[in-house]
Amino acid sequence: MKQLFMLTILLISAVSISAQLPQLIDREVFFGNPEYAGAQISPDGKYISFVKPYKGTMNVWVKETSAAFDTAKPLTADLSRPVRNYFWSRDGRYILFVQDKGGDENFNVYAVNPADKPAAGQDVPTARNLTDAKGIRAIIQAVPESDPDTIYVGINDRDKAWHDLYKVKISTGERTLINENKDRYQGMIFDNKDKLRLAVRSAQNGDTEILKIGADGKATKIYSCNSFESCAPIRFHKDNKRVYLRSNKGDADLIGLYLMDAETGAVELVENDPMKKVDLSDVSFSDVSKELILTSYEDDREKIYWKDKKYEKIYNRIKERLGDREIALGSSTKDEKKFIITTYSDVDPGTVWFHDTETGNLSTLYQVREKLDRKALAPMKAVRYKSSDGLEIPAYLTLPKGVEAKNLPTIVVPHGGPWGRDSWGYSGMAQFLANRGYAVLQPNFRASTGYGKRFLNAGNNEWGQKMQDDITWGVKYLVDQGISDPKRVGIMGGSYGGYATLAGVAFTPDTYAAGVAIVAPSNLQTLLEAIPPYWEAIRTVFYKRMGDPNTPEGLAQMKRQSPLYSADKIKTPLMVVQGANDPRVNKYESDQIVYALNQRNYPVEYIVAPDEGHGFARPVNNMAMYAAAEKFLAKHLGGRFQESMTPEVATRLKEITVDPKSVTLKKTADMSAAPAVNVSGKWNMSADAGGQMIEIAIDLKQDGAKFTGTLSSMLGGGTIEQGVIGGSNFTGVAIVDVQGQQMQLKMQGKMEGEKMVGTLTGPGIPEVSFTATRVK
Repeated sequence: MKQLFMLTILLISAVSISAQLPQLIDREVFFGNPEYAGAQISPDGKYISFVKPYKGTMNVWVKETSAAFDTAKPLTADLSRPVRNYFWSRDGRYILFVQDKGGDENFNVYAVNPADKPAAGQDVPTARNLTDAKGIRAIIQAVPESDPDTIYVGINDRDKAWHDLYKVKISTGERTLINENKDRYQGMIFDNKDKLRLAVRSAQNGDTEILKIGADGKATKIYSCNSFESCAPIRFHKDNKRVYLRSNKGDADLIGLYLMDAETGAVELVENDPMKKVDLSDVSFSDVSKELILTSYEDDREKIYWKDKKYEKIYNRIKERLGDREIALGSSTKDEKKFIITTYSDVDPGTVWFHDTETGNLSTLYQVREKLDRKALAPMKAVRYKSSDGLEIPAYLTLPKGVEAKNLPTIVVPHGGPWGRDSWGYSGMAQFLANRGYAVLQPNFRASTGYGKRFLNAGNNEWGQKMQDDITWGVKYLVDQGISDPKRVGIMGGSYGGYATLAGVAFTPDTYAAGVAIVAPSNLQTLLEAIPPYWEAIRTVFYKRMGDPNTPEGLAQMKRQSPLYSADKIKTPLMVVQGANDPRVNKYESDQIVYALNQRNYPVEYIVAPDEGHGFARPVNNMAMYAAAEKFLAKHLGGRFQESMTPEVATRLKEITVDPKSVTLKKTADMSAAPAVNVSGKWNMSADAGGQMIEIAIDLKQDGAKFTGTLSSMLGGGTIEQGVIGGSNFTGVAIVDVQGQQMQLKMQGKMEGEKMVGTLTGPGIPEVSFTATRVK
């Protein structure tokens, strides 16, 4: 009877809200392919490029600047995954873009020549893979002005954790090694004459170090900040002797803009927030004059401080014509006389313009998501409230349009990161949910960036604790204001926002009536064990900010803060969404929580896309996910939802919906049996690290069911400890030193005659399989 009563209340509320809300907007309009996006102008101003659907998938197109959009021709034709990031080469001969496979984030760099003719039977010119490697993540480090046929690229094919620097010739793909990275470099900084001058290094203790690179290639540290501070070079000053620097080192709470002597490391303050409230948000420079154009700071809204009168005049002229909209300067011609400009607001995803600064011409290129009814969208406003310990939490609140802000169904949407923030402006998620009748709260909880290092560091080791309080107290605030119905509050988020969703339903089970956890960590220990190897540079920072699993205290804390270990307390309806190829939050994170709930016969809905990674990129997957999510939320919170979906989406939803009962976890070996093998002696091990074979020499000593040993390889040496043998199975811990960094790897496997087979796993290292043969 209680469930029937609640269902009746939900239905009455939904009917009442729907009668006053704007017309239901099709989810395709919010999350489907936009008509056009990502416009850029070529360096010579003759062409405009953009992305739009090609056979249903977003690809790069190009047209002459003065021509109509329907005359454009496609340049790329990837039907498996949208091309989302691209740019013109300095001389305008090529368009370069990066692409991964199925969301695995192993990006390669491609180049396509717009002047090339498509091969017979093809619609687009051939795109060449400039980095052309499997299982690597290429990072573009610099695009030199002095040599437009060159890019500098970091490639981690030699060592998955660190990127070697290569000079790559765009026209041929010829690659020249510039720096073999054996010094933990995270980035390289070139000066205004395209000379390598600085490197940024992650020290073993988590410090960030800035080093000058001498003419002989020798690196010398000139500046550093600790793991709880920020310091990062931006670009060289026009005098080519100093470099602009973001920093909050020492007593400074807020990140400011500095100038650092590139030889001595001496710094001088250029500017910090004139209002003394937030960090430096952004800076912009002229590539023509090398002068600083503007600085900006983001509190509730962005505030711009102009340093270049010419650009300020251009901005004000546009502002006068277009009114109260945010204005973003996009790409420009090489001479900076023609620009792509975007204007937007909280109720407008944007309009993209072409602006000629010499003639003053400002013409519309396209409206972003032109089918979206701007008049039906809901304003976003900044709010602030106190958390459990009195800390003030900034947030954004979007209320559904057309209904009184009283006793509304509500959804909290924590952002990812957690070291990031939400901003004022158009949010597709917030508008989608508001259109369905929900109040939407987006809190910038402690550990969010932009509000100073004290606010950021207040989140250290507080996952699931005070960071979660900041979200919970946001719900209390809305309930106290009479805005939210306390019985109809949901929580939905991705990445850290997904963790916060699981933490919300596990640690505060009476707060939420529904949860949608997207690519969500459930077990902090296994999360850090599976981070990508190229995050090795920030592993120590993770340990300091989240807890160190290598210490008893840290491991106990992480287990306490992991929703998995409180799964028995969950009583909130839950939907879990995951990309099978996610390199950041491994699928195992979702499997664990789904399995735990299934073990106690608690219902959970589970969606897994086999062709996605950390978030969904393919529109058909997005449509399927949002169709399922809005129906799920309406069922439990009483909002409205769109029942219809295309046949393609309906089919896809069936394909990616997983029966929770089918989820199994990898079984651990039975170690209770008496040892049936002897591992003592010398062994030659071959470990397959993503296609790279590593030869390791091992010397083991067995004493009953226990064993210890030593190992050595070209990457370093170490010891094997805590070895245990059960039957023919074995486990142990390899403590190795790699480039001066100590790592602990779990070693487990089985003896098969005179051969060992098994795996090595550890923080930042995907599972590495190995085979070892006894040395006779």
